[in-house]
Amino acid sequence: MSPPTALARALPPTRAAASPVARSAAPPRRSDPRLYQIAVLAGLLGYGLLRLDLEVTPAQALVTLGAALGTQYLAGRLASLPRFDPLSALISGLSLCLLLRTGSLGLVATTAVVAIASKFLIRVRGKHVFNPTNVALVAMLLVTGQVWVSPGQWGSVAIFSFLLACLGGLVVNRAARSDVTLAFLVAYAALVMGRSVWLGEPLALPLHRLENGALVLFAFFMVSDPRTTPDSRAGRLAFGVLVAAGAWWVQFRLFRTNGLLWSLAVCSLVVPLIDRLCPGPRYAWPAGERTGRERSSPMIFRALLVLGPVLAASLLLAQPALAFCGFYVAKADARLFNRASQVVLVRHEDKTVLTMSSDFRGDPQEFAVVIPVPTVLERGQINVADRAVVERIDAYTSPRLVEYFDDNPCRPQIMRAPSATGRAGAVDLSAAQHAKSLGVTIEAQYTVGEYDILILSARESAGLETWLRGSGYRIPDGAGAVLGSYIRQGMRFFVARVNLKEQARLGFAYLRPIQVAYESPKFMLPIRLGTVNADGPQELFVYALTRKGRVETTNYRTVRLPTGMDVPGFVKEEFPRFYRALFGEAVRKEDMRAVFLEYAWDMGWCDPCAADPLSVEELRKLGVFWLEDRGSAIVPGPTPRGGRGAVDAFVTRLHVRYDGERFPEDLVFQETADRASFQGRYVLRHAWTGPETCDAAVAYRRDLERRREREAETLARLTGWSIEEIRGKVPGPVVPVPAGRRWWERLFGN
Repeated sequence: MSPPTALARALPPTRAAASPVARSAAPPRRSDPRLYQIAVLAGLLGYGLLRLDLEVTPAQALVTLGAALGTQYLAGRLASLPRFDPLSALISGLSLCLLLRTGSLGLVATTAVVAIASKFLIRVRGKHVFNPTNVALVAMLLVTGQVWVSPGQWGSVAIFSFLLACLGGLVVNRAARSDVTLAFLVAYAALVMGRSVWLGEPLALPLHRLENGALVLFAFFMVSDPRTTPDSRAGRLAFGVLVAAGAWWVQFRLFRTNGLLWSLAVCSLVVPLIDRLCPGPRYAWPAGERTGRERSSPMIFRALLVLGPVLAASLLLAQPALAFCGFYVAKADARLFNRASQVVLVRHEDKTVLTMSSDFRGDPQEFAVVIPVPTVLERGQINVADRAVVERIDAYTSPRLVEYFDDNPCRPQIMRAPSATGRAGAVDLSAAQHAKSLGVTIEAQYTVGEYDILILSARESAGLETWLRGSGYRIPDGAGAVLGSYIRQGMRFFVARVNLKEQARLGFAYLRPIQVAYESPKFMLPIRLGTVNADGPQELFVYALTRKGRVETTNYRTVRLPTGMDVPGFVKEEFPRFYRALFGEAVRKEDMRAVFLEYAWDMGWCDPCAADPLSVEELRKLGVFWLEDRGSAIVPGPTPRGGRGAVDAFVTRLHVRYDGERFPEDLVFQETADRASFQGRYVLRHAWTGPETCDAAVAYRRDLERRREREAETLARLTGWSIEEIRGKVPGPVVPVPAGRRWWERLFGN
């Protein structure tokens, strides 16, 4: 026997199995693509929290992930899975953190439970039917009315979408489902671009709709779920096109938000049929997650017994409400800004009351307004409103300056918050015939107050533009393309100009706001006509009154203004200049691509009040039509400062500075269930100047200089002002009295 042969026999079996030859024969182990998904989703969540200021608190993230993992563990035990696999539950939990918005931690936990439980309870031939995140969001949207998704919060910056697409491409390729993502994106982009080409819209508009982080997030991390998409490649391609068509229909034909979510939920129901018609190999994670048919009835009953108490307990959780206090001293209303238009939107279900107040200051005969509207308006749907009520809601919701006075540190006190304080006219036949020759139809003609109003429809933009100019209406050059896109959408045009005789008879020296009421699923505000040849950016203030909660834009980011900061005392005398600079700096940081939230509050009270809450009568003048339906919920008559007014109205104040380049699309809104209070609020803290020299006073004076420096730095960051200029306006240093001086040293100053 040769030495090598004897040595080989002497080796233990484990050593022999570990030889290079044995290792090369073993099949390579495929890494789990869910690890990549978790890493990318966690990175996106971090980006959203740090850069985009997503409304996700640490408590919400912990509750979401905890409920998802806990449900996965319990359901896995009841389903007799061989081991606990947290990866899929983490993916669902992170996706919910990115998409789910609600004011209740109980609903957060419930949504996570529904997402994970759906994987175990809703199966066909052992396969999941719905993407867990998608079905949970849709179910909670339908059942509770207290959750929402904010698609606009991811913004529309192309570089971010490109980065997200690259990361998503890595994930879907690892999961072998890039075909369904590609089919969906190509089909959806073709539908969006094709619609814009048919409407004659500029390329910037469909690109804005496609350069959206929420769309790419959906395409790469939801519609591509390998456990819920069809098994065959042909089936997946058809499924991607079907989801894209459904999303387009919901978004652009039904005019409802979250078309992507609704379409995926409905289209998932046909996946079992697609798998039957086009069978293919069933996908399984490398870890070998169980895919066979589960024991149905006993497992379902046991899952309900366990998950039922979990759902009930989670609903008991709630987030605390925030409150402010302080003494109101100044406000920043719309009059601080030039070229500022104000719009009040009252919205409930599909009913809208739109009040438009312009800052037009020229000759009244030069005034003309052309506004696209979704339907023909009758005479009774048009009104002339009182400008005073628009000024009232502006004053009530304005960002404000409040002040505090430091207490004597030698006599500590318990801090208490202060108490929260026309006629219808016949259509001119000759004018109608001339209009008809240009493809323009005068649907209706009214005189309402001091305005002559026409409701027009048209077949093509050139004829409408010619008719408007020939009839004395001044519209900007180049408006034809914008008018054409509205015409192809079937919209009418509300056209108004001043009737000088009626204005003289009524005795008004200013133009009162125009008010219209209509029913339409479109919750939007047309701004594109105002950007054609505009002389610089424009200011727009939107005051939205709803029953449920805060209003936000769905096609642009809605960003909360910086609030709650301490600023130096001299700001009290320069508050208008301060606030203009603050808002300008916020616009600059967002590259003028965001809509800013300045105020959100229940109309029944305020703290502190920049003006009295609006009375029920004032709200009715603005169009809050539902107050008559619930008289028991109303405290009638004028409301004292800080008192309670109409409790069934929530007000949102949005402020946007816009131009045609950065705001190519009309503003589209949605009402959320968020009733959390928010206000633009800035604080002056007046220093205590008493003579006492206790140890607390010495420490107070020592800290005062650091506080003033922090206030100066904060002001420079908020406004972009020079820090040296700010320091020059701050009071001089306070010389602290050294601690431990004896009584005669304090007496004689030695």
